[in-house]
Amino acid sequence: MMKKIIAYIRKEKADIVIEKLEEAGVKGMTLLDANALAEWADKDAFSFSIEYVQKYSKVVKIELVCNDENSDKLVDVIATNAKTGRSGDGWIFVSPVDKAVRIKTGAVNDFDSL
Repeated sequence: MMKKIIAYIRKEKADIVIEKLEEAGVKGMTLLDANALAEWADKDAFSFSIEYVQKYSKVVKIELVCNDENSDKLVDVIATNAKTGRSGDGWIFVSPVDKAVRIKTGAVNDFDSL
């Protein structure tokens, strides 16, 4: 069984979290710059947009897929290295992966190649 981990973290913590995930054995992940508009956002980092009349914080979204037995360890790596103790540190979501198809070969659930 595989797990998908999605984490929304402070932009300034991204480099250390990515480095620690790689040290923990993660071979690949997707990184996206994003804007968080939420109650948990860091009020000290708000930007105000006249065009959209909204407040938001800049965050990094990390997505990765791992073996079920590694998911708790990787969640701990993210949580430990992303934490500042202030509002807006982010969220981590973990969900099962039911199926994976490698586009190049058409292999289904060939998780060894992740």
